[in-house]
Amino acid sequence: MVKGPGLYSDIGKKARDLLYRDYVTDHKFTVTTYTSNGVAITSSGVKKGEFLLADVNTQLKNKNFTTDVKVDTNSNVYTTITVDEPAPGLKTIFSFVVPDQKSGKVELQYLHEYAGISTSIGLAASPLVNFSGVAGNNKIALGTDLSFDTSSGNFTKCNAGLNFTTSDLIASLALNDKGDTLTASYYHTVNPLTNTAVGAELTHSFSSNENTMTIGTHHSLDPLTTVKARVNSYGKASALIQHEWRPKSLFTISGEVDTRAIEKSAKVGLAVALKP
Repeated sequence: MVKGPGLYSDIGKKARDLLYRDYVTDHKFTVTTYTSNGVAITSSGVKKGEFLLADVNTQLKNKNFTTDVKVDTNSNVYTTITVDEPAPGLKTIFSFVVPDQKSGKVELQYLHEYAGISTSIGLAASPLVNFSGVAGNNKIALGTDLSFDTSSGNFTKCNAGLNFTTSDLIASLALNDKGDTLTASYYHTVNPLTNTAVGAELTHSFSSNENTMTIGTHHSLDPLTTVKARVNSYGKASALIQHEWRPKSLFTISGEVDTRAIEKSAKVGLAVALKP
């Protein structure tokens, strides 16, 4: 595996995962099974209020080819074909959605010791073109993320980011929304033995002059059980506990409360993922 700055999506990812990943306010159930020829079939259901959303995903791996086909309750068929390393450091991804005729897209990802590049183009008459690139190494990385709409001739996305990494600290700075939003994030490993870490994210909007602050932490009670907590500047406090009761099978329960309106009911979410 190439060790380098990674892709643009890796900038600030550690802090985002700590602060937002695995928190749920709905009820989600996922079951994965494997056929005799190695096909993985994953069935998921999410209950959002009175609505139940479900999908079935089939994944087939053959050498460096991976094919994913997902069908949801709205009769949409999502297909993704990934070719891993047709050349060293290169990955090719082809995806489309049926019946959306304009959803086809081809993406190329390239990872190098000192660079990471991802570019995609839509398979349409006037496609959307995306490009993101990062230069640096595994300690410091500087990158940009751009999207250009050929039909209108305008940039729909123009972001830039900086990532700084040490053995126990990751700090990042990103300028998003065409320069309107500045986001700074921080991730610090407190105790590697107990997987204890703290993280924070501060977002400033220049157009509205508003600031949003989110801080959080995670800690492993034992090798199979993890607890997380976070609170933001709007008074929303959340916590979760996740237990791996068998390999790759997870049980997660989380809750959220508005500390500025205690009289309102707390939101409780449950997620169960079962794998053989």
